[in-house]
Amino acid sequence: MAHRKRYLFVCVNRRPDGTPKGSCAARGAIELHAKLKELLEARGLAQVEARACTSSCLDACWAGPTIAVEPDHFMYGRVGLDDVSEIVEALERGERVERLVLEARDFDEPKK
Repeated sequence: MAHRKRYLFVCVNRRPDGTPKGSCAARGAIELHAKLKELLEARGLAQVEARACTSSCLDACWAGPTIAVEPDHFMYGRVGLDDVSEIVEALERGERVERLVLEARDFDEPKK
């Protein structure tokens, strides 16, 4: 198998219910990962272009579900199932979905 151009690491970390930070898994990240894998395969991108992988915490819980895109070194945040098609289409074009890209301030944990 060839080395893929990009790896999309979907945080599927789960914290106990009621944890103030919340967790990506509790916000639907497991289903998001499955849909991402499915669409990459369906569009013929899974073998060379991109691999959807699961990861543990990516340290932006409050902006989850999050996806780290490497080697492009950016992260998507607040991703929902409805966003997955747009992410895959952007990958096909060699672009990113700017409205989902986390900004520097998104990595600062909100103060209570």
